[in-house]
Amino acid sequence: MPNPETAENITLGADTLQLLKGASTATIATLLYKRGYQNAYVQGVAPLGAGTVQMVGPAYTLRYIPARPDTDPIVAFREPDHPQRVAIEECPEGAVLVMDCRGDASAASAGSILLTRLQVRGGAGVVLDGGIRDAAGAAALKMPVFAAKPSAPTNLTKHHAVDIGLPIACGGVAVYPGDIVLGDGDGVMIIPRHLADELAQESVEMELFEEFVLQEVLNGVSIRGLYPPTDPETSTRFAAWRTGNKD
Repeated sequence: MPNPETAENITLGADTLQLLKGASTATIATLLYKRGYQNAYVQGVAPLGAGTVQMVGPAYTLRYIPARPDTDPIVAFREPDHPQRVAIEECPEGAVLVMDCRGDASAASAGSILLTRLQVRGGAGVVLDGGIRDAAGAAALKMPVFAAKPSAPTNLTKHHAVDIGLPIACGGVAVYPGDIVLGDGDGVMIIPRHLADELAQESVEMELFEEFVLQEVLNGVSIRGLYPPTDPETSTRFAAWRTGNKD
């Protein structure tokens, strides 16, 4: 089967990313599941910082393979075209750098200095299924960082950076360049780019309904017939609630 259409051939709606900033990963997980996408949640990563802000942006990808002594001596970082360094310097503003570390967190895949540089350049966030060096510094960044765990050894001990801007796997999920990456306190979801516009629109209504449901539960309403709204009265009350809560 062919790969999905490239990002260049799928234009996002003008308000899609902004709408997705109001969506939770839980909401997006449900909306994707309804469309048959059951493997879109990046496994084994978590936000490094407490109170991580919502992360939304198109994926910019970097792939690692296992390191070898002949390809990854310490002097490798002096190479101006080292793919890890190139990715940091060329990741577009507003994009999320997603790294395929093969789920190996026994060595770092990046550290706070490189990630600070990415933040200064306007990166929207970082997701990697490997380790992070200088984790306290990375966690203190305003830019969200999602990783497997802190890890002190340099990435050259385990990781050889090879590809930029190609399809990768991260946390067991296929990530194509330009897919939309959404992260919050629950983790990270990968939204196929061609679904981003419709999911963004649907997420608005779903988030509103769940806000209504939570208020109903706090008011003592039974969950039966409320969530999901199988009782016709639920829809009637929701419509009245929406009217009363319009700005």
